[in-house]
Amino acid sequence: MVLAVILLAAGTVVEKINPTIRIYNTWWFIAFMAVMAVVIIVNIVHGKIWKQLHLLLIHASIVIIMLGGALTTWTGQHGSITLQQGVPTNSFVADNGIEVHLPFTITLDHFEIIHYPGTSSPMDYVSHITTDNEHYDISMNHIYRRSGYRFYQEDYDKDGSSILSVAHDPMGITVTYIGYLLLILGLLGMFVVPNSHFRKLLKRATVMAVLLLPVASSMAAPHTLPRESAKKMGEMYVLYHGRICPLQTLAKDFTTKLTGKATYHGLSSEQVLAGWLFYYNEWQSEPMLKIKGSEVRQLLGIDGRYASIADFTDNYGTNIVSEELIKIPPMDSRSKNLRSADEKFNLLQMLKNGQLLKLFPLVDSTGSIGWYSQNDALPLNIPDDEYLFVRKQLSYCQELVVLGDFEALNKVFEKTRHYQEQHAAGLLPTTARVKAERLYNMLTTGRWLAIMSIALGVLFFGVVVVRIRHCFIRIWRTCSVVWIGLLTAFLILIFVLRWIAGGHVPMAGGFDSMNLMAIAIGLIALIIHRRYTMAPAIGSLAMGFCLLVAMMSGSNPPVTQLMPVLSSPLLALHVTVIMGSYALFFFIMLNGVAGLVLRRQAATLQRIGLLMLYPAVFLLATGIVIGALWANISWGNYWSWDPKEVWALITLIIYALPLQLNQKPISFHLFCIFAFLSVIITYFGVNLILGGIHAYN
Repeated sequence: MVLAVILLAAGTVVEKINPTIRIYNTWWFIAFMAVMAVVIIVNIVHGKIWKQLHLLLIHASIVIIMLGGALTTWTGQHGSITLQQGVPTNSFVADNGIEVHLPFTITLDHFEIIHYPGTSSPMDYVSHITTDNEHYDISMNHIYRRSGYRFYQEDYDKDGSSILSVAHDPMGITVTYIGYLLLILGLLGMFVVPNSHFRKLLKRATVMAVLLLPVASSMAAPHTLPRESAKKMGEMYVLYHGRICPLQTLAKDFTTKLTGKATYHGLSSEQVLAGWLFYYNEWQSEPMLKIKGSEVRQLLGIDGRYASIADFTDNYGTNIVSEELIKIPPMDSRSKNLRSADEKFNLLQMLKNGQLLKLFPLVDSTGSIGWYSQNDALPLNIPDDEYLFVRKQLSYCQELVVLGDFEALNKVFEKTRHYQEQHAAGLLPTTARVKAERLYNMLTTGRWLAIMSIALGVLFFGVVVVRIRHCFIRIWRTCSVVWIGLLTAFLILIFVLRWIAGGHVPMAGGFDSMNLMAIAIGLIALIIHRRYTMAPAIGSLAMGFCLLVAMMSGSNPPVTQLMPVLSSPLLALHVTVIMGSYALFFFIMLNGVAGLVLRRQAATLQRIGLLMLYPAVFLLATGIVIGALWANISWGNYWSWDPKEVWALITLIIYALPLQLNQKPISFHLFCIFAFLSVIITYFGVNLILGGIHAYN
């Protein structure tokens, strides 16, 4: 198992350095897996594992899964087929370049891109096909099966042709799925078999526990709209990131992108956007653009971490950051920070030039509704009064701002919103979604929740370790449990609001998954706190770190339309289960730290760590299986040796080791602390360094 971890890890690094090398397809790696299968079979017989049904199922399932993978490699066929409209096709090109004939003919009737209502963002891709005079639709997560062949929507071209992935692998998939089923049944057996190690630990497990407020400061800022007027402005709709949403959402992301936070010196995000919109000359000297990298700060001539937009231009008005980007190669280490700074500059230029705010829904000559900004090229068929309204609306607002007539300004914002509702009827998000999104935006500003959770976690941890008087411990334990409950409830509310606002389960990115992990940690802490005094302390710390990581670099991803391939219930289940396992691994790691600090209780803490390790391994294995099923349904390939898949497997192998070893308490705790590095690499290392199809880009 250790050798497998080394080879798997080395393979991801080698393939990253030289993508032409395919470690997992080499004869010696296949031979290694065959030897591993033989070793498992020998172990079943020699160790008399067959006497315990759940252990037999686990070991046998691994061999069967390997066999299924081998059958897929040796007997399966994968490739692609290009369908031109009206042209019958009865063959596809396999991955090895060989043309494979189908026992039937497929004809593309037409290809269709379905968009989210009122936007140009694709919601689905659909190929309408005919085979043997019967009509079928192939779309994302909706495949077509015939005679053992499966067809998946893969791509399309500008001529209206549809490109489908083709998979023919009846033997490999069947055997692999049997292996998956046996693995899950065997892992479940660990929890239900009366004399299993987990049940023995559960009988013996009895072990051991709110208030530190962050300080906020307020400083003067340039002029902007009153809070009420800015709020009215934020209630208008705007086309942003391919979706129609409240202007408040754009304002929040705008402020976060510039400053790293959703507020600025006590001003709301709507006030910041309004300040730049109506008081640009005053705000351009404000040092509020957060700059990363000492080389970029040196280029701009600033001492601290923040620059003004005026710092970006030379005496001729040229953007010095853009000029520097042109000079250096794309892979230069400085390019990332330079691009980040240049993006802030360009964002402000888009606002200044009137290109950022697409506020006006207009019908073009084809009858389609598009959203336009004040300075866009407008449809030629719109009435003159409507044309003047679009061209002059923001200019009139500027006049009212200069006059200080904010009451009239509020009425203009309201009339604009009514105009949007009338001209985009049926395309706007529902009232419930808008309210959910606005509430979500208000509740997720700042890092105060993450900082408070970490601070309280440290405090709770210290109280338990120092072991103050028993009555005091009980008070703090109650406070900590209440805090964990409130924090978990708050995060569930945020999760639900994001779900309603986005129209899909929020599990498709790094920000969403870290918030889901925080919820999982909170629920686990609440479930086990009676039997484990350290749970609230560890839970508060872990939740705080998850929230802090979610807000890393101060940028919350916007609530965007979901990619079509991600519109699958299996995705939600896959992410939920995986995040549950990661949450338990986080608990186990911090439990290991406690075991090293409280050495007298190291043995007891070891039992608790093992108790959490069993469900953690089960959840990770189950999550990998669900991910494989989702991939097979969406792409026709249940395992692709992608870095994320490989490192998830590495993590599973690493954490399965202590379940088979009789370790001493201190060595167990050290192992669990260092084992968590595999989780960090799986989640962060793959996303930031190794890349692949699972990276959160």
